[in-house]
Amino acid sequence: MIHLRSKNLRALSAGVALSLIALAAPQAFAATPADTLVEGFAIDDIITLDPGEAFELSTAEVTANTYSKLVTLDPADTSKVIGDLAASWTISDDGMTYTFKLKPGLKFASGNPITAEDVAYSFERAVKLDKSPAFLLTQFGLKGDNVTEKAKATAPDTFVFNVDKAYAPSFVLNVLTATVASVVDKKVAVEHSKKVTPSADYKYETDFANEWLKTGFAGSGPFKAVTWRANEAVVLEANPNYYGEKPKLKRVIYRYMKESAGQRLALENGDIDVARNLEPGDLEAVAKKGLATTSAPKGTVYYFSLNQKNKNLAKPEVIEAFKYLVDYDAIGATLIKGIGEIHQTFLPKGQLGALDSNPYKLDVAKAKELLAKAGLKDGFTVTMDVRNTQPVTGIAESVQQTLAQAGIKLEIIPGDGKQTLTKFRARTHDIYIGQWGSDYFDPNSNAETFTINYDNSDEGKNKTLAWRNAWDVPKDLEDEAQGALLEKDAAKRAAIYEDLQKKVLAQSPFVVIFQQTEVAGYSSKLKGFKLGPSFDTNFVNTVSKD
Repeated sequence: MIHLRSKNLRALSAGVALSLIALAAPQAFAATPADTLVEGFAIDDIITLDPGEAFELSTAEVTANTYSKLVTLDPADTSKVIGDLAASWTISDDGMTYTFKLKPGLKFASGNPITAEDVAYSFERAVKLDKSPAFLLTQFGLKGDNVTEKAKATAPDTFVFNVDKAYAPSFVLNVLTATVASVVDKKVAVEHSKKVTPSADYKYETDFANEWLKTGFAGSGPFKAVTWRANEAVVLEANPNYYGEKPKLKRVIYRYMKESAGQRLALENGDIDVARNLEPGDLEAVAKKGLATTSAPKGTVYYFSLNQKNKNLAKPEVIEAFKYLVDYDAIGATLIKGIGEIHQTFLPKGQLGALDSNPYKLDVAKAKELLAKAGLKDGFTVTMDVRNTQPVTGIAESVQQTLAQAGIKLEIIPGDGKQTLTKFRARTHDIYIGQWGSDYFDPNSNAETFTINYDNSDEGKNKTLAWRNAWDVPKDLEDEAQGALLEKDAAKRAAIYEDLQKKVLAQSPFVVIFQQTEVAGYSSKLKGFKLGPSFDTNFVNTVSKD
């Protein structure tokens, strides 16, 4: 059911529902409303809209357009962090205390004033909820029993954040651009919080409005989230209280469309304004039709990973063999042509310390030697969980064929984004293929998730990609990744990450395949549409229609 939260929204959503019905109808001459942006987008990975829990790529785009943070990435220069709600900030001489001054006169979409108390509450609820993205904040020493002292309001316009080590300031500030640092309207959240019995899901006697915020909204961004209907649509409405550049359009609809061909046809027919998941052939077809196209390199890498709970996949020789059983050249020339480039290290190009090194090529003979050395010369059978969207399905099928040449039988298990992610996060997969977008534009975002796993038990709290794949990371790699956080010299810090990537490339159960170039086809009626450098910088408040 569509989630409605007030009489005003009932009236609005009735109109939205009618619009969605019209947009879904198979009419040859359908046209999107003049005041509405409609994007065809594979949004099947959305699990919740709560910024304290959301950890999916599509959701991050929604929250980026509906919530504000203290600071944000400068889309024009990804090496810089600029103020969002914060007018300014200072760092103590010992590098342990960050003091933020808020801009005056800020309001949430509800009309409530934005104060430092809202910022403090947002940090508190994220840490105490302890959902997937909480580690981004807890890595600074925040815990349930100290967060109210280490992240607190000292005046209505002053928020003070104390970290546990003298980290590189760029690292701390970049982390605060992540979705989990979104500022939530405390008054609205408290009103919708429910009393609970402490359990594995909630450790305190409140759910901090987590259940309500799965579909509810308590933000201050350029748009308000009005509706999320799973595998159908997300609807946003312009927020008149937004302090920045006001939205040009009244409404934005992310319409769930999985297939590239379906998006292309809908764009050509005028049923949607933007097609977001075009495959190479459909992208070329859109351009030939005279429609506009755009692209932007993203800090997102595609990979598949081997769960180390599987005894066969845990053998070092097997891990290495898999890296020789990918036809990188064929994938680069066909499946990702124009939408990505082959890239085998965990840091994407554009980030400090990134390596442009692709040593692995398809070599079946070499892989067979490694499998024989592992005592598996006759191969084995294994499964791969695959989100049923392109290009991951095509890549999985390509890998299935090359693995077969070495005697490995791969069974592909298709599912939507929610299904495959949930299984992956529960560590019940054999092989998972997917994408990782940096949570913030600092090399630690990827270094941490690919190389840190302090507790490899199923009860481990820091649920990084290494943990999800049950990789008991060698301590020297973890120490190196942690040491990089304290290095303030940029050149020295870059050198540490370069060395770390070489070691992870050789040892880890991750097969990184390519870095995404995000593309979109769009109507010539649109003005101001562009893609940002990260998955959470695709802003739509600047878009207008002729």
